Amino acid sequence: MEFGPYAMLMDFALMSVLLFIAQYLRSKVKIIQNLYLPSSLIAGFLGLFLGKQFLNVLPFSDKISSYAYMLVVVLFASLFIGNTQKTSFKKVVDEVGDTFTLNMAAEFGGFGVALLVGGIILGKLFPNVPEAFSILQPAGFVGGHGYAAAIGGTLKDVAGWGEALTIGQTFATIGLLSGILGGLALINLATRIRATRFIKTIKELPESMQTGLVPENERQEIGKQTVNPMSIDPLTWHLLLVLIASAGGYYSYYAFKAIMPKISLPMMCLSMLSGVVLQMILNIVGLGDYVDKKIITRIGSSVTDYLVAFGVASIKISIVIKYAAPILIMVLIGIAWSVFYVLVIGKKLFHNFWFERSIFIYGWTTGVVAMGVTLLRIVDPEFKSGTLEDYGMAYVFISVIELALISILPVYVAKGNVILAGALLVAICIALWAVTALKYGLQNKGAAELRPGEEEVVTGM
Repeated sequence: MEFGPYAMLMDFALMSVLLFIAQYLRSKVKIIQNLYLPSSLIAGFLGLFLGKQFLNVLPFSDKISSYAYMLVVVLFASLFIGNTQKTSFKKVVDEVGDTFTLNMAAEFGGFGVALLVGGIILGKLFPNVPEAFSILQPAGFVGGHGYAAAIGGTLKDVAGWGEALTIGQTFATIGLLSGILGGLALINLATRIRATRFIKTIKELPESMQTGLVPENERQEIGKQTVNPMSIDPLTWHLLLVLIASAGGYYSYYAFKAIMPKISLPMMCLSMLSGVVLQMILNIVGLGDYVDKKIITRIGSSVTDYLVAFGVASIKISIVIKYAAPILIMVLIGIAWSVFYVLVIGKKLFHNFWFERSIFIYGWTTGVVAMGVTLLRIVDPEFKSGTLEDYGMAYVFISVIELALISILPVYVAKGNVILAGALLVAICIALWAVTALKYGLQNKGAAELRPGEEEVVTGM
């Protein structure tokens, strides 16, 4: 069947059916609940096995592999729309210094170790593998399917390496599974050594976290009605803003390409910049206060669900088999880094609630921030440790730095600067550790010993 608007509509409709089935399975099947598998991941696996590569039951079009990058353009367009939070860098450093430095170091180090160690190992053992291969592991682990699609798309545009998208989505899928299974294993270990401050066992969780269905007494509003439906529906208003920014990124990409054809800027970063410009325009014309960040965030999260589902469903098994050995090596490097960060760096450098703060980092450095929040909520059900609030404040600056990182780094790596880039990023990571140690000191207490400020929070005094 020729690809057209209805073919695309049916692709999304079929994936919606799979997401519905996945959510139903999450609400009923105990093993899925105990593993906290996201519905989007389940739907993606269903799409993969029911699609053309295996059972060939679902009539997906041949274009579903292109949806992940398209959706990440929309996701990035939403990041700064409605963002009115203002804070100073000095305030962030003074109030949540170790949260900023250690979360930032986790990202720099994740990319740096993969490029440096992975680049050296793959260069020796698999000289025929593209040099930029090693960047796809942290792209998938640190940023999930969104960053994997973004960096994979950049490598496709800049280096002409079409397989990068599938490999990136593979790493992102493995990363999510590592985040869930590894995170639960680390939490079980932490409860045994009494490193958790708010729970004694992993079983002390609300049922809604397992089933994915929120009872009426726990439900929250997803946003505010900032425009009158008599004029335009509030959801339409917020969605059109995201799509305007997406269009800005798309047309800017091709306009820049026409002017400088030898230079390729990532479309997703141009859409993000379009979102920034759009928010500035809204502020100038007096409409900035009529954008609800919660609704914009929900739109971005909805896009992410489809992004993950299509990303997994479109993984080309033949490419995974072709690169199975280097993928396995890079996965082991990524997992080793994340576990090391929790049990060594987090334990030694966080001034309080070291495990709660570290398991959050583990979650987002193997999958996405939502995975970090899930793992954090398991060990800190009421978010008393301050981990989430501190990260929210720090993320104002972390987001700018990491978006610059994923915009510039893949282009630099694609030109053959793998080892040099890795060494530089590892050096920055170590420098951030040193700054943290100088400001807060090294923590030499045992895993179970209370650190300054913890007793008051735990006991409620």
